[in-house]
Amino acid sequence: MPANPVQVIRPKRFGDSRGWFSETWSKERFAALGLELEFVQDNHSLSGQVGTLRGLHFQTPPFAQDKLVRCLRGSIFDVAVDIRKGSPTYGRWVGRTLSAENGEQLLVPIGFAHGFMTLEPDTEVAYKTSNYYARDCDGGLMWNDPDIAVEWPAEGAAPVLSDKDRKQPLLREFDSPFAYDGRPLLALEEVLVP
Repeated sequence: MPANPVQVIRPKRFGDSRGWFSETWSKERFAALGLELEFVQDNHSLSGQVGTLRGLHFQTPPFAQDKLVRCLRGSIFDVAVDIRKGSPTYGRWVGRTLSAENGEQLLVPIGFAHGFMTLEPDTEVAYKTSNYYARDCDGGLMWNDPDIAVEWPAEGAAPVLSDKDRKQPLLREFDSPFAYDGRPLLALEEVLVP
């Protein structure tokens, strides 16, 4: 198991005159990296406007989810926030630009809130989840919570938000059901290549 719970994964691309091919998920190859995951659902979103912000979202037990996020068209600033009770990095975040061009993916494990902001118009994002959507377990935190202080690349412009994301609670109001697993959140320096 990797030391950092949040991982950047860059699948290999095999190219020729036609373009390229990439294997974005392989249970066997990910397991060889210490990432034992079972995915059960794929989600796909389209955001028309630059500055569309989705997050910070998570699902609570018994429907908590690992997420493997990638950008299919355009680019996003993708964020994971540690919300594991007892973690020395509780409330801290890491972020990475994911794009169709760079092909990188972000693995956001259970115990982390997830969100992203679009950097280009008509951006498409796809992500795999390790559990099914469950409305009763749907949770979130305020995107601009000052205790988390995500540095969104909005450059002063107000983000495009859903009604739901305008009303999320603050971290200090949240009683986390997620337990710390002994792995603090680290900077996203290592890139895994399955």
